[in-house]
Amino acid sequence: MKNRAELKLAVVYTFIFLIFLSTISSASPVGESPLVRQTSFGEVEGAWAIEAEQIGVFRGVPYAKPPIGLLRWRPPQPLEGIPTRLRATEFGNACYQPYSYNQFVWSRGEFARGEDCLHLNIWGRLDSEKKRPVMVWFHGGAHTGGSAHVPLFDGKEFARNGVVLVTVNYRLGVWGFLAHPALSDESENDSSGNYGLLDKIESLKWVKENIASFGGDPENVTIFGQSAGSASVCALMTSPQAQGLFHKAIGQSASCLNAYDSDVTGEERGHRLMREAFGRKEPKSSDLRSIKNEDLLNLKGYAQWASSPKIIVDGWVLPKPPLEVFEAREQSKVPVLLGSLANEGLFLFPQNENLSVEEFDDYLRTTFGDGADRVKLAYAAEFDESPGKAQHEIRTDLFMGFSMRKWAGYQSSVGQPSYLYFMDYVPPAFQMYLAESPALSLPQGPRSAGAYHSGELAYVFNSLSEFGEMWSKDDKIMAKRMNQYWSSFAKTGKPVAESGGVWDPYQPSAYNTMQLNLKGEQSQKVRSAKYSALESVSR
Repeated sequence: MKNRAELKLAVVYTFIFLIFLSTISSASPVGESPLVRQTSFGEVEGAWAIEAEQIGVFRGVPYAKPPIGLLRWRPPQPLEGIPTRLRATEFGNACYQPYSYNQFVWSRGEFARGEDCLHLNIWGRLDSEKKRPVMVWFHGGAHTGGSAHVPLFDGKEFARNGVVLVTVNYRLGVWGFLAHPALSDESENDSSGNYGLLDKIESLKWVKENIASFGGDPENVTIFGQSAGSASVCALMTSPQAQGLFHKAIGQSASCLNAYDSDVTGEERGHRLMREAFGRKEPKSSDLRSIKNEDLLNLKGYAQWASSPKIIVDGWVLPKPPLEVFEAREQSKVPVLLGSLANEGLFLFPQNENLSVEEFDDYLRTTFGDGADRVKLAYAAEFDESPGKAQHEIRTDLFMGFSMRKWAGYQSSVGQPSYLYFMDYVPPAFQMYLAESPALSLPQGPRSAGAYHSGELAYVFNSLSEFGEMWSKDDKIMAKRMNQYWSSFAKTGKPVAESGGVWDPYQPSAYNTMQLNLKGEQSQKVRSAKYSALESVSR
């Protein structure tokens, strides 16, 4: 009797266990934990970001081989298989860069950094097999600093809005953008530089191949970036290597529509920088790869090199200057959402307080020729403050707001929906890359810096909760609205938010622009006189 009872009990336990196994199997694409996903190079195991909502995060996932040793200053190489499951629960290194202190809201302090940095991070819901739109984020930082894994770029809210978010590390500074004759000579494409752009392209190839395992739709990918990341988005729209890898684009506060000087390949600048390290000796590529990271960073000419354009016309990644591609209407034919902020240049670009009237007039004639007087009249209010103020505002608008309007116009001209914004909502100034110590003291209070460069980021990601209790009710309204605008654009190609007004596609004849503020309405008068003056004389 005892054996028969034990047998019955064993059968019951076995039945329960089989039911449990079937439940686990139906909940997981790989027959295990929903936090395990299969990729082209092996299995990766993530962690819960919000377990109650089944939102997972996969941190520090490599998308290319480490660009170290012989792979420094070469295009990224695809990953090979790994023998064991990768635990993707910790973020990887930031790419090599200088530490930064006392840089207004952009201070980054000290952090783990290295050349082995080609990682990406993924946030998304893991509770169904539904394929969701994908957004791929390229951070800013002048192509010399920054990383993809700071709390500012936490992806939980995008995931809550039905998006799979990917944030990408890419090579920076000389590691990401050094062009040099020795490197071009060894290249099968006769090119060098733009390695940071190639990293972004490789990350998009990885997304195309693998994102379905994370619930993402590889046929609905939106690339977006801010500042240097936005300039990269713009450049990728003109690169043959990036065609077909994305379907929508968002650019925040920078384009690639700048004119290049005589050194379009960047090789002359790179040669000058390396001459400091090697003197009269003409270095081979192997010599360049032997320089230590700190020695590269300590070159006296590094700052001057870094102040020049990092994205160059290498003949392969970018066969032509991006502006020429847009003017020829040969760019990617995709919908775009583009814009800038009201006070972009504050603390970002230097202002010449000692500029004389004569020097300002010389600048206008040199830059705008016969249109100098029209531009001067448009910026009369700033000129009344000082010639230096007027020059600062003109340069800022050329680089930021006016440039974004031109970009929107180019996309509209090829029949693609273009949505233009102008953010004049004023956020508090805080150290956005230092979530553990975000406080920043300004003499006239935290909102005295206007709508400063990068001030939209915490709102776009709706990452306010990562920085404590500094936020007002209005801040929370704006963050929810902007995150919804960005998410809905990724889903459908049209920005829609619960509390936002109707946002129509940009029309060059109307200059309609969504004002990102509490009122949230479109306007045809956003800096219209200034931008029209710049447009009438732009070359």
